[in-house]
Amino acid sequence: MYISNVFVFAVLTSLENMGFIANMVSLVLYFMYVMFFNYPNSANTVTNFMGSTFLLSLIGGFISDTFISRFTTSIIFGFIEVLGLALVTIQAYSKDLQPAYCGKPSCIHGSKAVMFYFSLGLLALGAGGVKGALPALGGDQFDHKDPKEAKALARYFNWLLLSTTLGACVGVTGIVYLTTEKHKWYWGFFISTVATFLGFTVLALGKPFYRLREPKMADSPIIRITQVIVVAINNSKLALPDSPDELYEIRKTENDFREEIISHTNQFRFLDKAAIVPKDSKTTPWTVCTVTQVEEVKILTRMLPILFSTVIMNTCLAQLQTFSVMQGNFMNRKIGNFNVPAASIPIIPLVFMSILVPIYEFFFVPFARKITKHPSGITQLQRVGVGLVLSAISMAIAGIVEVKRRDQAHRDIMKPISLFWLSFQYGIFGIADMFTLVGLLEFFYREAPIGMRSLSTSFTWLTLSFGYFLSTVFVNVINAITKRTSSSKQGWIHGLDLDSSHLNLFYWFLAILSCLNFLNYLYWASWYKYKTEEPDHSEPKAIDMTTEQLPVEEVPDPTETKGEDLSTRPLVAEEEPEHTEAKAKDLSTGPLLVEEGSTVDGGVTEVHEGPSSVQTEDSKQQPTS
Repeated sequence: MYISNVFVFAVLTSLENMGFIANMVSLVLYFMYVMFFNYPNSANTVTNFMGSTFLLSLIGGFISDTFISRFTTSIIFGFIEVLGLALVTIQAYSKDLQPAYCGKPSCIHGSKAVMFYFSLGLLALGAGGVKGALPALGGDQFDHKDPKEAKALARYFNWLLLSTTLGACVGVTGIVYLTTEKHKWYWGFFISTVATFLGFTVLALGKPFYRLREPKMADSPIIRITQVIVVAINNSKLALPDSPDELYEIRKTENDFREEIISHTNQFRFLDKAAIVPKDSKTTPWTVCTVTQVEEVKILTRMLPILFSTVIMNTCLAQLQTFSVMQGNFMNRKIGNFNVPAASIPIIPLVFMSILVPIYEFFFVPFARKITKHPSGITQLQRVGVGLVLSAISMAIAGIVEVKRRDQAHRDIMKPISLFWLSFQYGIFGIADMFTLVGLLEFFYREAPIGMRSLSTSFTWLTLSFGYFLSTVFVNVINAITKRTSSSKQGWIHGLDLDSSHLNLFYWFLAILSCLNFLNYLYWASWYKYKTEEPDHSEPKAIDMTTEQLPVEEVPDPTETKGEDLSTRPLVAEEEPEHTEAKAKDLSTGPLLVEEGSTVDGGVTEVHEGPSSVQTEDSKQQPTS
């Protein structure tokens, strides 16, 4: 378990993520000074690129859940990422492949534009596909049936963030200094290419140590979801049975690939119609779905409000990688005789996170665990909520800092304020990201059905994608509106002069929006029902049986059964074999009582009090005695 994750951490730490983060924070300057985009177009190109990268993580997640293993998916998309970086490096090196300055919002056209967008497209596809498969590959190294390893899963996501942070520290200092201060853009991209290639080589070397899980086409998440929706619509005119025990389910032993049986819940009851057993037709995947399959769709549906509630925070994150970098370029960046690259200012939150993650893991989690009795100290949704609050504070402070920067520029442009004023907004948002990113990764991984964990983990990156795209929309829409309403006929963010813009108003707009979004998140977080919950011991509940005939040898030993005393009623009368069927009938009408049952993931199976649905053919025809 631990040896295998060393390879996962290695590929994310100083290698693949080192180049990715460095490019993420410096591309806005590359687009401005090499490709000659203006401020809004440069920012929008970065956010569109990052949005596409995280959106394409869904492809990596889908493929690794459906066709090939998560390891193979990571290697294939890693090769695509390396190819994209190589093409970006070639264009950054060759002056013949770069546009000449033209004074327009965008100066790149023709074959140069084709190579520019094609290389960025390959880079987005490769990096996105890796992000869709690699975190889940690391999570698969933990045996969820082992309590110790299941508990260690929460620790894995914290160390995943730490490894990402350490790699980013190298990228935003060494690589960014080369590209932005020494103007060796091709050297920065070349180092990223080599590091990424070495990273995936290390990942490949770890194959003998991995627990690999090969998916089956029949268990494709898209197919299973589609089946539930189609069958539920086809059965829309049918009435739901009085008891959920009458819905269709198969034996756990027959469901060896899914590895889990998910208990019925009462939310989204319309979808339960997909599990109504057909009377006159054969049971096929397109005529009836199991309760587990229906519950998988319910789980993904419950996740959607949480997903959309974190989009605004990632819109705020996009500003720190675009406009805040532009701000830093107009501030005093000197420490003694050394010029600090504006794109290196994210090193401040990264250092905070490098220190805080171990403190959180070794001190806060054990302390909180004693109080809350939760394995992770606090729930994943509570972690996300803390991050959302901090992101709103970060944007409010960003607006204040921009006012100070702009006012000083108007008073004396030769004496700008220090770059380190930006450390407040970066530092607070870094802590917010520590809470939210890990909380979302663990939430989507833990709550997802086993066969959908790559796809579900990709939801974390999907929120980032929507956040970046929404940033582009906000910039364009707000500029269009403020052009019409302002006396100067200029938008809040325009042209190449940041000092005449009103970036502070844009930051405060996002801060207000973040506060409103937090209220929305509180509603959905309190509404959400976790897949696994503590059992209610206040009253006994009935076992969830299957719809198949219960074999004689599988009848539970009545001496081990809690609840009703069944010791005086023989379940299997070996001395009177002619009455075996009658006894099976009695079992179907008598409540078999237990206190709790365990799920594969260490949670508690939700069970219901009521008659079992186990019946023999004879018992269905005979009246209950």
